[in-house]
Amino acid sequence: MGVSKLDVLYRKLLLTKLFIRGWGKPEDLKRIFEFRKIIGNREKCQTLVSKDYPVFIDKVEQQSDCKILEGHFLSPLAHYVPGVLPVESLVARFQFIIPRRWNSKHRPVCIHLAGTGDHHFWRRRTLMARPMIREACMASLLLENPYYILLKPKDQLRSCLKNVSDLFVMGGALVLESAALLHWLEREGYGPLGMTGISMGGHMASLAVTNWPKPLPLIPCLSWSTASAVFTTGVLSKAVNWRELEKQYFTQAVYEEEIIQMLEYCGTDSFKMGQDFVKNFPDGVDNLEDVDLTSRMFDFDSSRDTLSKEAVHSFTTNKSTLSASSEGLLIQDGPKMQCINQTFSTSSNSNKNLTSPQAHGINKRRKSDTLQRESLRFMKGVMDECTHVANF
Repeated sequence: MGVSKLDVLYRKLLLTKLFIRGWGKPEDLKRIFEFRKIIGNREKCQTLVSKDYPVFIDKVEQQSDCKILEGHFLSPLAHYVPGVLPVESLVARFQFIIPRRWNSKHRPVCIHLAGTGDHHFWRRRTLMARPMIREACMASLLLENPYYILLKPKDQLRSCLKNVSDLFVMGGALVLESAALLHWLEREGYGPLGMTGISMGGHMASLAVTNWPKPLPLIPCLSWSTASAVFTTGVLSKAVNWRELEKQYFTQAVYEEEIIQMLEYCGTDSFKMGQDFVKNFPDGVDNLEDVDLTSRMFDFDSSRDTLSKEAVHSFTTNKSTLSASSEGLLIQDGPKMQCINQTFSTSSNSNKNLTSPQAHGINKRRKSDTLQRESLRFMKGVMDECTHVANF
């Protein structure tokens, strides 16, 4: 498949860098990975948010075609992994757009999660919620992302998360916040319920639905099974601050020695298959015992000996002729040979002078390439750990 022209254009428009502070605190990453194992277990995750989790309505606004409610509640993630959410994101905020009149006994609601860069509610309210009311008399609940607009840390620029761990914190918060809102909607008598989102919003909606105990319609738009591809090879890979990530991965052994050991394998992965092959390689060699290689090896040795004897005999026979002709050549072309020897000597000395810097440059490039591969591999591993739907 060719490179998307839209991706190329989008990359050119990316003027800011993602993850400018690196991976995040190693302690936070460890806590997030441990908590991922809990919310990745459906039975355990269903008990994290109670059915009567408190949700508060702050404002009700009547409009010509709908009624808009604004509310808030404390993010459940703050109870289970305290300290990982920034202070600005501790309180989750949402907007609930409902029809002025329902046209049936059912009151369907769709929860919309925001995509990358979709701050506040205007875009989803205008392009999704209002048309859904007109066409299907369906209400929409718009949940604000952590780290966005009012929930954005003061030193964060637009949508550019400062740490890789921030993305995982956002995902964990949205999973639990979605559960709190689904419980609240059921208590208020709304239903049937569904979830949707575009791009990152669709992916987050997929993760949230995996932990809901009842059947729930899901429509993820322009999303994928994991976020690793978009940050390692996709549209956002050029915006990642790889230099800082590589430096931290190289200078802090905790990432390679401890954190990478916490990653769990999910799905079919060629890198993992390669690791398994290397690990089981000695056992694979034992399977070659039945292959008769001995006779072939002896045949090769005997033929090699025959060839060697013939070559020695031929060389001995023609040795005198070669020596005579060589001596004549050296006598006749003595000045030329001297010039050639000087040329080779000069070339050899110059090569010695060039070898050291060249070798240093080659080694430096090899180290850089290795560091890039290791950082990329670690990025894919941590992304798959916390965003791959196979882990939920």
